[in-house]
Amino acid sequence: MHIPTDINLAFIGAGNMAGGLIHGLLSNGVDAQRISVADPMAEQLTQFDALGVNTFADNNAAIATADVIVLAVKPQIAKPVLSGLADLKRHQLMVSIAAGINLTSLCDWTDPAQPIVRCMPNTPALLGAGMSALFANARCDQVQRDLAQAILSAAGETLWVSEETAMDAVTAVSGSGPAYFFLLMEAMIDAGIALGLDQQTAAQLTLQTAYGAALMAKQSDDPPGVLRQNVTSVGGTTAAALQVMTDQGLPATIMAALVAADARASEMAVEFGGSQ
Repeated sequence: MHIPTDINLAFIGAGNMAGGLIHGLLSNGVDAQRISVADPMAEQLTQFDALGVNTFADNNAAIATADVIVLAVKPQIAKPVLSGLADLKRHQLMVSIAAGINLTSLCDWTDPAQPIVRCMPNTPALLGAGMSALFANARCDQVQRDLAQAILSAAGETLWVSEETAMDAVTAVSGSGPAYFFLLMEAMIDAGIALGLDQQTAAQLTLQTAYGAALMAKQSDDPPGVLRQNVTSVGGTTAAALQVMTDQGLPATIMAALVAADARASEMAVEFGGSQ
């Protein structure tokens, strides 16, 4: 999606996710001088100075001329950060990627009339391969919705959810999802080593297999279940491995894990936001 060339963007928080989005924006032709980043820690801003974007220690200075403000801070500090934005204006679009902080809290800490889009990206956004879900409050018009989506699209794929409550499930599936695959990769590498492979060989086999399987699933018209069946011969090695995974409750474990992540996301809205 296209980002207008006259839009000024301000990022509050200079962490990895802000860096991934900014790299994506620059790669998509956004002028570095139209991007500002604020963080109280000078060392966090060093990498952004090298990119040619504007850097600030003061959040209010960073947002002074911004059309869009991206809240990219840890949820624990979202309230004091937003409450300290004395110069926030009602026409400025707020895009929040603070995990677990819902729109009720975001409006309480800014302005009930503030246009806000809540987003849940994931860490592959650092490589331009992210998956982000978005939900906008009623104050956002279509232009602002399109603008928020364009910003997140610079770091990967995007989709809109129809209800804000779905953001907890999004967090469980895609927000936390990369870690689940990393755990599986880690276990497969360890198993390969236990079976006699050296670490480098086990890692290469595992990582390329994970990449190829994801690529096949993404490009195929068939769901993953059908693809699994297609590569599972009766009485073969794949069938033997999958039977053990099923017998030891891997599908049920994954279901329980995502339910726990969904519940924790809901808890965070109260713990860090003070609202449900």
